[in-house]
Amino acid sequence: MLLEINAENPQLRLIEPVIKQMKNGALVCYPTDTGYGIGCDLFNPKAIKRLIQLKKRPKKKPFSFMCSNLTHISQFAHVSNSAYRLLKRNLPGAYTFVLPGTKLVPKIMATKQKTVGIRVPAHPICKLLIETLGNPIINTSIQLDGEEDSLSEPLDIEQYLRNRVDVIIDGGRVFPDPSSIIDLTGDYPVILREGKGDVTPFR
Repeated sequence: MLLEINAENPQLRLIEPVIKQMKNGALVCYPTDTGYGIGCDLFNPKAIKRLIQLKKRPKKKPFSFMCSNLTHISQFAHVSNSAYRLLKRNLPGAYTFVLPGTKLVPKIMATKQKTVGIRVPAHPICKLLIETLGNPIINTSIQLDGEEDSLSEPLDIEQYLRNRVDVIIDGGRVFPDPSSIIDLTGDYPVILREGKGDVTPFR
């Protein structure tokens, strides 16, 4: 199902049926500030299993997930004082932050080192999805089978995914530009990948 939603001012009445499906295990494709992604409810094991199968993802390589704000992050990650200051100054934005996970994070979503990758997206549709669901949303790129993630048009994405997800939210064209990945588990930030988010504050 391709569902058109206003990217700048998303309509809650259109978001709510999507949330209902997510709570029942749906996989949803949606626009983020770094391109279109695929995700599901962090607390729906059936949906997570489907997503792992769709992406052919090794179980030892967990997905990142998206939270709505800094307070939301603190439920799922241990945030030091220095990390808190960096997060406060740079979120929302095109970053994935690696942090020590809390016990609320499902085991399948944490690395062997018990760390998690967390984003707070700036895209209005993403933000409303997370806020309305009330739980974090797992986030991964739309790329399948090792192909390059270069699709930016919802109609092209719909054809590419071929009914392998339950809902595709059409929020207009979004060019793929991966997030910057910053490790905040130590005393100093470590830049793991330079992407769309400006890494200058973490040098």
